[in-house]
Amino acid sequence: MNELGLYSILGSSRDSKLLCLQRFVRLFAYGASTLILALYLSNLGVTDARIGLFMSMTLWGDVVISFILTLFADGLGRRRILMLGAALMTASGLVFTFSGNYWVLVAASIFGVISPSGNEIGPFKAIEESTLSQLSSPDIRSDIFAWYTLLGNAGTASGMITCGWLMEWLQSLDDWTTTHAHRFIFGIYAFLGIVKLILAFMLSDKCEPGPPKQEYQKVTELDNIEIESLLSSNDDDEETPRPRAVPAPTSKTLPQVTKKKHSIFPSISPTSRAILLKLSILFSFDSLASGIATASWITYFFTTKFSLPEGTLGTLFFTTSIIAAFSNLVASSISKRIGLLKTMVFTHLPSAIFLALIPLPPTVFPAMTFLVLRACTQNMDQVPRQAFLAAAVLPSERTAVMGGVNVVRALSQSGGPLLTGWLAGMQKIWIAFLVAGALKAGYDLAMLKMFLGFRSREEVESERERRAEAA
Repeated sequence: MNELGLYSILGSSRDSKLLCLQRFVRLFAYGASTLILALYLSNLGVTDARIGLFMSMTLWGDVVISFILTLFADGLGRRRILMLGAALMTASGLVFTFSGNYWVLVAASIFGVISPSGNEIGPFKAIEESTLSQLSSPDIRSDIFAWYTLLGNAGTASGMITCGWLMEWLQSLDDWTTTHAHRFIFGIYAFLGIVKLILAFMLSDKCEPGPPKQEYQKVTELDNIEIESLLSSNDDDEETPRPRAVPAPTSKTLPQVTKKKHSIFPSISPTSRAILLKLSILFSFDSLASGIATASWITYFFTTKFSLPEGTLGTLFFTTSIIAAFSNLVASSISKRIGLLKTMVFTHLPSAIFLALIPLPPTVFPAMTFLVLRACTQNMDQVPRQAFLAAAVLPSERTAVMGGVNVVRALSQSGGPLLTGWLAGMQKIWIAFLVAGALKAGYDLAMLKMFLGFRSREEVESERERRAEAA
């Protein structure tokens, strides 16, 4: 039980449990709506080209709105932003339930919250991860993130399979057309938005960012230590310099911190900006690869090459989603033994290799085997990556930094489907798998090279306190 982090999640705070439950509800709704979104638009008479335009505009609108909301979340209040996002999610569901106008639906998807891919969309993830980091101690943080990620993946898989069976039942009823069934699903989507709004309202004040406290002293000591190594071209694994003894700031030397007015604008230290820059560049390659090999394109590949029926494909992807969900628990256990960075690289690298191998077999069974093997490790880097990023920056910076990273990932991913579509049009879609696998493998190796031996601020501060106690 301890290896799976069950004791950690059960012993976590009430707010942590509510945040994890919110993610399950949200991803359940995303999974259900994703299964019917394109079909709903098609039944309304929207052409394929305009459906593609709809997807692109939804993604770009989400990037802008999510960036704005996460940038000011700590200043305006995390719970308020979560409740606002839930209200937008409900509004989008209601518009899709009662309207069939294309441009009204486009506006609802841009300014509201509709996921075209079943993955995270909106400001929720960055705010929730930042809050969970604040509520969890470093020794159990990877366990909490593991269950947070698992419940999200389980929510998506459950939403998809539930929507599929519910659609089949609704269409078997008299006087129920396919469009009516689709709108009923979006009505459920709106209801789940209300459920999420209630869960956000139940969060306590502990979810809000705390006062700066001693962060000024930590930044003064640790920025000088880390900034040179992060921006240096010397990649040798050298011993980290010991922090210099810096006297605590007094009222005379630091009046501007103790009396600083509350601001809605985030303040990011030089060290965190350097970390954000490097991680954003690396994550952009990984996200581009994810956009090249999305679930939709993988489904298209299996359909066109092996003529798999939709039922078989649905069962296949439900299975891979469940495997990917539970693999996060294994990742948490591994990270406690070999560290966050090595867990990220050594679990993600095999999935990149399996991804590149999927289009090579001439028969369906080996290709399906590679897909399942990829699912076993493809999400195992998420938990250590979340914990690594949370530990690398100051608590007051986490929401803005994680929001910025999510924006970079979303922007990078948006270019992937265009490349795959171009290759598919030339009957060369197998090249997309090879390119995606190569990009992901390169991302893993670059992460290992750039951050091997990197010590987070929490680790350095903990060592400084131990030395102070020993002295």
